[in-house]
Amino acid sequence: MARNLDDVADYFLPRAGGALVAPRGAPPERPAALPILAIPIGERDVVRSAFAWNLAVELARLGASAALLAPRGDEPSPVWPEGGPGPMDTEVVLCDARDLAALGRAALDLAVARAPECERGFVLVRVPPEWLHGNGDARALLRWVLLFTAGEPRELAEAFALAKAVMARSAGARVGVTIHGARRVARAEESFRRLADATARQLGRSVVSYGLLVDDLHVYRGIVARRPIGLEHPQSAAARALRDVAQLLMEDAGRPGLA
Repeated sequence: MARNLDDVADYFLPRAGGALVAPRGAPPERPAALPILAIPIGERDVVRSAFAWNLAVELARLGASAALLAPRGDEPSPVWPEGGPGPMDTEVVLCDARDLAALGRAALDLAVARAPECERGFVLVRVPPEWLHGNGDARALLRWVLLFTAGEPRELAEAFALAKAVMARSAGARVGVTIHGARRVARAEESFRRLADATARQLGRSVVSYGLLVDDLHVYRGIVARRPIGLEHPQSAAARALRDVAQLLMEDAGRPGLA
């Protein structure tokens, strides 16, 4: 899928949190905080929660540390694995935040605390969509946002509403979109173009593509088994698609302003 043309310019700019050239013999400079990626997901949205958790695992398979932060909510929850270390270099962290500002503080604390431990890493944050319409400073949390959406008109309208809410709360937010559930690549591309055109026309800013997650039976099997797709079925279409999304996130993680 096409991405914004100005993406190319950032590869010629200094990476956030690091020098262009490290002194000879010096260890790589570690960032002051890991990039924070906010993912709006409803409390009972099992499928998109599974996508987020599997994405964390794929980032770890690519060599990055990945923590997934979520409001604690009602437990036990069928959506997330239990809090604590998970497969490879992943972790689920549950916090007591009750609004967007508190969740942002928890995310920033986690991003700073984990930064000294790893050269590359992410903090993925499950954001309750209704919190996007509340009060409080959310700029630290909403600098980088990923929306999962199917290609049906109702789903695209919901994604547009989320993008609008994010952009209203954070003027410089980078909003990415991953289309899921499409059976054909051409259909997914058309769905993304419709959403990107709508945001550009009505909001004055566009969204960027973070790929496609195919409609694969392994997704649902993984949800039932509560096991990462990339570890159970690494050669499946779903695992390969998740890895593609993770790779796009890895490429963008050093963009100025995201960490």
